[in-house]
Amino acid sequence: MLRQYELVERVKAYDPDADEGLLNRAYVYTVQKHGAQKRASGDPYFSHPIEVAGLMTDLKLDQETIITALLHDTVEDTLVTIEDIEANFGPKVARLVDGVTKLSKIEQMAENERAAENLRKFLLAMSEDLRVLLVKLADRLHNMRTLHFIRSPEKRRRIARETMDIYAPLAERVGMYEYMREMQLLAFEQLEPEAYATITGRLAQIRSQEGGQVDAIALEIKHALSDAGIRAEVWGREKHPYSIWRKMAERHVSFEQISDIMAFRVVTETAEDCYRAIGVLHQAWQFVPGRFKDYISTPKNNGYRSLHTALIYGKSMRVEVQIRTREMHRRNEFGLAAHWAYKQGDRPDGQVGWLRDLIEIVDASQDPEELLEHTKLAIYQDRIFAFTPKGALFQLPKGATPVDFAFAVHTDLGAQTVGAKINGRHMPLRTPLNNGDVVEIIKGATAEPQLSWLGFVVTGKARASIRRAVRAKERAEVAAIGRKLFDEIVEQIPVKVGKKAIASALERLELEDEEDLMHAIGAAKLPDREVMEALVPGSTADLPEEPARGKAISIKGLTPGMAFDLAECCHPLPGDRIIGLRRKGSGVEVHAIDCLELANGVDADWVDLSWGERSQGAVGRLRVVLYHRPGTLAEMAGILARNHANVINLELTERDDPFHTYIIDLEVQDLAHMARIVSALRASDSVAEADRV
Repeated sequence: MLRQYELVERVKAYDPDADEGLLNRAYVYTVQKHGAQKRASGDPYFSHPIEVAGLMTDLKLDQETIITALLHDTVEDTLVTIEDIEANFGPKVARLVDGVTKLSKIEQMAENERAAENLRKFLLAMSEDLRVLLVKLADRLHNMRTLHFIRSPEKRRRIARETMDIYAPLAERVGMYEYMREMQLLAFEQLEPEAYATITGRLAQIRSQEGGQVDAIALEIKHALSDAGIRAEVWGREKHPYSIWRKMAERHVSFEQISDIMAFRVVTETAEDCYRAIGVLHQAWQFVPGRFKDYISTPKNNGYRSLHTALIYGKSMRVEVQIRTREMHRRNEFGLAAHWAYKQGDRPDGQVGWLRDLIEIVDASQDPEELLEHTKLAIYQDRIFAFTPKGALFQLPKGATPVDFAFAVHTDLGAQTVGAKINGRHMPLRTPLNNGDVVEIIKGATAEPQLSWLGFVVTGKARASIRRAVRAKERAEVAAIGRKLFDEIVEQIPVKVGKKAIASALERLELEDEEDLMHAIGAAKLPDREVMEALVPGSTADLPEEPARGKAISIKGLTPGMAFDLAECCHPLPGDRIIGLRRKGSGVEVHAIDCLELANGVDADWVDLSWGERSQGAVGRLRVVLYHRPGTLAEMAGILARNHANVINLELTERDDPFHTYIIDLEVQDLAHMARIVSALRASDSVAEADRV
């Protein structure tokens, strides 16, 4: 653990103007507040924030970040408040500590929900100041280094999985490759212990047998460059064990079939030397076709710049070579952290393009699973490059389509997409893009995102935007039905209903606005009587009581008092021929005689049933296909209302322009009542199909 004077000396070494007194005060403060708390390793708890601060000094970060690292756990794990931090260390440090603290208060949630909420707060906090991300990544890295002290295997795996899914990709996204590689290695050891042991064992075996071959190859590369007048540093290493394992899994090959186990770095003085070096190496050794990548002229989204190639050394050995300048290497290893070094004047404002996309995804996602799915799509990197007709470059995941490209350019462009040209040719919207494609998006002023696009888009931003637009459209359509039904409810009230009555009803029903009320009515979440009472209290006093559903139904063939349920698979109605299935320990299930589910009832007792006299009132199900035109939903709602059918549930199941398919559950009297409704729907110009299901 770093001693107090050692930490201060580290900071003063690269920032002589740092406030030594403030750094000392922060060190003492965290030691005092964490007191006798212990970590799983048995070390004093304050050793953790001090080590995190040490990681920040390795990146030469400003003193506010160092102090934040020292204090980042005080609010969560001690009695210290954000107000205490602000009073002692100022508003900037308090804001940073608050940003890191917000991420850790959700440990009691279900795993996916907790991970999603963690991520949501993380992204919002780091959008305000990227130093929050840098401290959190260092915090997670140190926790991963001490993960083996946690006794519970399940907890270790959970933390490792979260690190692999969220924090390592985020480290890559901001270009902190050293952090990413170490996190992946430590998480890999916990998640795949057998694979980890096998691969690290094989690498150790190769290392012992190769007799200095890595150093020999590095020296030969350096001599070839020196002979061409290029000054460069060259060093080699085995590839990262997790990288090898992932390549084995993706290519379905064994360890022996991975040919490029060794990787070499060439660090030159200038960018011109990088291009000269690649020419020298390609002349000295045969290069592997398709493996040359120029990230200097087209950097990655995270600012990574380098030339990559693969060479065939000797008779068959493949080696990977990365060539970059010294400045590129510094920024490649530490990414955005390099921008935050204490003397930098052009610090990033946090609103880089990929981060804006992530914040948009956070706003669009409605549940934890969706948020995690979209964000993982957005932060994992396996990229292709595509261009607009004017030459603007966009990076997209492999498999991206013109719809992904359109949403990457702008959300509004994606929403208005109707077609695309790829390299001047009209192509289907589901066509995967290739490196270097020129994509022209054709848009329509009245176009809308289609639900079917979710079947082929691959970016989180596109998926989130499409789902948000579809949800909004569905909500508007259900609200339109609700408005029609609302008008009919109001007609039953003997007094005039004005805006004041509606405002009071919203308050009583605990709804936000009138649109929420109409949606609740259209989605059958509010019974008519409840709406009437909310609008005009006492207005239902003179109305006859509604019979409980199924109260008027009697079944012949059952012992009096025996429980029964009308099967939801076939929704039998009075008038249908019916039969009962009786299983041990449960009541009788009543099915229509032609129900396909009866084939699964071979282990049940079959009971011959029929409807009792005057049986009426049950729930039937319809499948209705409407033409997608303004007013068709209202027309359908009107038909149902005129036929005195109460909508229990309404679901849009298929959107295939120009048709929309709905599944509707209705309270009807009997089979004849349902037949009249189906006939009325089929007679309407708004309805393409109407069938009972």
